[in-house]
Amino acid sequence: MAAEPFLRARHILCLGAHPDDIEIGAAGTLLRIADENADATFRFLVLTATGERAEEARRSAGDLLPGRVSIEVGGFRDGYLPYQDARAAKEWVAANAGEADLVLTHTLDDRHQDHEFVARLAWQLFRGATILEYEIPKWEGDRPDANLYVPLDDRLAAAKVAHLESHFASQHGKPWYRREVFEAVMALRGVECARRWAEGFVARKLKWG
Repeated sequence: MAAEPFLRARHILCLGAHPDDIEIGAAGTLLRIADENADATFRFLVLTATGERAEEARRSAGDLLPGRVSIEVGGFRDGYLPYQDARAAKEWVAANAGEADLVLTHTLDDRHQDHEFVARLAWQLFRGATILEYEIPKWEGDRPDANLYVPLDDRLAAAKVAHLESHFASQHGKPWYRREVFEAVMALRGVECARRWAEGFVARKLKWG
């Protein structure tokens, strides 16, 4: 089966406010792109992480897409963007992004202010790219109305969950950070596109060719 146009992107930029955001929102899609597109390269920019969390981010990216990903960690203060260091964060993303024809980021309607800020940076800085906004399950109950779905087979869905469980030990004490939550999100998105598993995205603009 031929990949959809966005799955054929060559330079994929992934933006996350926190070390596990990209993997929670889009690990299955990234694995599928890697499987179907041998020319794709990946770059992760994680804005808020220091110490153990920064190391988790680096290990996770390298193990998810071995040999095909580069990552930069910003070290900005967690929970304070955009009220602190907004200008520096924007300059850091612009300086470290490199070439991008597909950008994966948070949704503009995310109720975490740091998530929303990162999404707004994507729309300000990457006007020539296709931007897909991923979802993060959370207490705020702000799941988006997805309009683009990436079906995942059993192997990819299981690989995503196993990766999240094995690479972010610092999050294991949080009640929402568990296998059942990650599987439930993929299962519900799968129902919405008549598949077993899927990841859902908000695609505000798409162009073909």
